[in-house]
Amino acid sequence: MIHAMDGGLWLHRHMWEGRPMAHLVSTSRELLVAYGLAVGLPEGRLQFKPLRDPRTRERRDAWHWDLGGPYLPPSRD
Repeated sequence: MIHAMDGGLWLHRHMWEGRPMAHLVSTSRELLVAYGLAVGLPEGRLQFKPLRDPRTRERRDAWHWDLGGPYLPPSRD
């Protein structure tokens, strides 16, 4: 998450209703939009959600893509 707070991309995997899913998170909207364009995600599906920076406890503007199905990158496991 610290990487996302510094403007990088952070892939947070989880399960939702029994299906694998991930959030791709960043404080850099531009970087997320560029990723979305590269993989065919419509910009209108990018979600805004301020997050608390664990280092400072302050809320920061952040965005994320919900990734599932064909948009979910394969796991390294």
